[in-house]
Amino acid sequence: MSAFEPAEAEEEARPRRRAPWGVIALVLLTGLALLRNGSGEFDVGPPQPAGAAAADSATPGVAVGALPALPYAVPDRVRIPAIQVDAPIVPVGLDTEGWVDAPPPEDPNLAGWFTGAVTPGEKGTSVVVGHVDNAQGPAVFYGLGALKKGNRVEVARKDGRTAVFEVYGVEVFSKNDFPGDRVYASKGAAELRVITCGGGFTQQDGYDGNVVVFARLAEVR
Repeated sequence: MSAFEPAEAEEEARPRRRAPWGVIALVLLTGLALLRNGSGEFDVGPPQPAGAAAADSATPGVAVGALPALPYAVPDRVRIPAIQVDAPIVPVGLDTEGWVDAPPPEDPNLAGWFTGAVTPGEKGTSVVVGHVDNAQGPAVFYGLGALKKGNRVEVARKDGRTAVFEVYGVEVFSKNDFPGDRVYASKGAAELRVITCGGGFTQQDGYDGNVVVFARLAEVR
């Protein structure tokens, strides 16, 4: 039995009461250095978002609210075909210092669903995080900054459905000036944020920013 099985069983049986997004955004804004173990030890760093990929609420594509939101169901796996991501998802919360807790860094192909948010496909903004690298090399979301508008993120859920999200923005934000409300607040429909470390890197402080992918529900399989 894995360490995650009891938590997953509880999540399936009874959704937890969630804090208002405003409260969660403040917690994350003060401590979203997420994935602080990124090593940055490689000659070529991870790709960074292009200016043209910045999120724009007026971006053409799936209309907000065009698809009905799904009911609660714990996510099981994330796939991002454009950057060859296919990884299991485990639940993560906040650590003792108030940071979003990342998945264990020893497994480079592992993503985490933040349990303080809705599940992917529900109305609101769900959050999936993952390491950009570890001591051995690139990790699950190393290529996240290379995504473009129109790319798809697929989240397989434990109810047998797959929520497919269309990317409408990819940006990098400084950890010291992270726009928590903009990133996490509900847009009135089912949305997804995929987050990893990014920006500049120093041995003393690690990565100085976070790459954030903005996506909205486009299809349900």
